[in-house]
Amino acid sequence: MPKLIRLYIVNAAIGFALSVAFVAALVGFDVGGLGRLILGSDIGAVALVMLVVFNGIVFAGVQFGFAIMRMAVDSDDDRGHGPNLRLEPIALRVPAQEISRQAKMGRFPNARR
Repeated sequence: MPKLIRLYIVNAAIGFALSVAFVAALVGFDVGGLGRLILGSDIGAVALVMLVVFNGIVFAGVQFGFAIMRMAVDSDDDRGHGPNLRLEPIALRVPAQEISRQAKMGRFPNARR
């Protein structure tokens, strides 16, 4: 199995496990009377499954995004790898006529005329 697919499946499973724990806490602590409403209804199981599935989708997406963001390499590390994003100045040759023409047009307000 490719590593990216395995990464997605593992993090989706973690997200759904977090969803089950979250919904169990919502029902167990009876937040906003939700526990009484679900446990007292004849179709409370459907509501419970919907809460787990929809929260699972959200938590799985967040968990996968978190796992992807953790994979980034810090460019300030001293281990010798990672992107080297240092900006180097570049010397450009511009003809003097072009500079004076631009100055006359007002593009360089501090240039001598």
